[in-house]
Amino acid sequence: MKNTTFFQWVELKELECAIFPIFIKNNSMRYQPLSASFYRSNRSRFMAQMNGNSLAVFNSNDIYPISADSTLPFAQHRDIFYLCGVDQEESILVLFPNAIDPQHREVLFVRETNAHIAVWEGAKLSKAQATALTGIETVYWLSDFDRVFQELSTQCERFYFNTNEHYRQAVETQTREDRFIAKCKQDYPAHSVAKSNPILQQLRSVKAAEEIAQMQTACNITEKGIRRLLGFIEPGVWEYEIEAELAHEFLKNRSKGFAYTPIIASGNNANVLHYTENNCQCKAGELILMDVAAEYGNYSSDLTRTFPVSGRFTDRQRAVYEAVLRVKKEATKLLTPGTIWKEFHVEVGALMTRELLELGLLDKLDVAHQDPNSPAYKKYFMHGTAHHIGLDTHDYGLLHLPMEANMVFTVEPGIYIPEEGFGIRIEDDVVVQQEGEPVNLMANIPIEAEEIEDLMNR
Repeated sequence: MKNTTFFQWVELKELECAIFPIFIKNNSMRYQPLSASFYRSNRSRFMAQMNGNSLAVFNSNDIYPISADSTLPFAQHRDIFYLCGVDQEESILVLFPNAIDPQHREVLFVRETNAHIAVWEGAKLSKAQATALTGIETVYWLSDFDRVFQELSTQCERFYFNTNEHYRQAVETQTREDRFIAKCKQDYPAHSVAKSNPILQQLRSVKAAEEIAQMQTACNITEKGIRRLLGFIEPGVWEYEIEAELAHEFLKNRSKGFAYTPIIASGNNANVLHYTENNCQCKAGELILMDVAAEYGNYSSDLTRTFPVSGRFTDRQRAVYEAVLRVKKEATKLLTPGTIWKEFHVEVGALMTRELLELGLLDKLDVAHQDPNSPAYKKYFMHGTAHHIGLDTHDYGLLHLPMEANMVFTVEPGIYIPEEGFGIRIEDDVVVQQEGEPVNLMANIPIEAEEIEDLMNR
């Protein structure tokens, strides 16, 4: 087993590969998959919260076209991935805890490989491989879905549909899930419906140890990228060249690449919160704000660092940097079990107000006459300080519920001063603990101003 990949030891008896044996994939994943027991546990916990005689369905994402025959790279829907670990297009998961046949309580449908697919794309999961990966014993080919689903529909009274109800979602595209829901409502009008998302919001917000380990790997890869930059950034370098250095390091370490579109913003570009053009040349004396991080195994990391292009902060830049860092450190301490997200941000706002007064960016009159619904500090710090992170960069989590141990949050205060030509944000990912301060998954990534300067000037 020493040099054997995950799928090599799985029996391939279910795959009709005799006619194209050389095309079988040795491993469809560049990352180490989580255990089948992890996915079994997730399904069990989900089904425990389903009501009545109900059946739940989860679809893979579409492969989205660009034009002609071009497509965007496939990215799996995080919910089906969370429940079974399948990272393959056109897969469908059905959960039916009250199915008459015990073999139909967990059912996975996957795309069948044929000789053409094997030659042009590489073989897809066999049934045996799918079982080994997911822990699901009953695996059908996708071509059997309509027949099997119709049979199961006669045994249930309710469908759980997986609608997108994230608080930040603003999706206009009709998804594979949307099309399935519309067809189901048309074909089975007598069935009642329920929502999967509230259950998943709770389950996914609290991370298992295996998930935190995947996120730690993503953070470690991000660290390698940042350390690579410390000897690379200098006056004259282009933002896209920095992006290229990071991409190289991430891919070299078995990441698919960036967890989100990278922000590499020099000078006044940092005052555009979602600046992604990354097409300007870095100038002497500027700061460069980099909101960049790697994914690993579909789990995100999320980091921001702000470095001096010339290797040294000016006195003013240093003062603002230290102010942001103090807010970050104090804000981190507030992420404890029982904390309410909204109340957390009120406290962080007070911390930031104090620092802005010290910097001379606000005065006491600004604070005394501020609108409670639009506090004075928002002029220089206009975004939130923390969000859930996990399989999605802005991950699931119900913001009105108290924080719990093993939730993972970003901490990302910033100060943006367009009139002075720079903005500073500092961000790490931390795990809430049952007691004490959160654990920082990015604790090894340089963050102190003195350390940054020392490393940049070696």
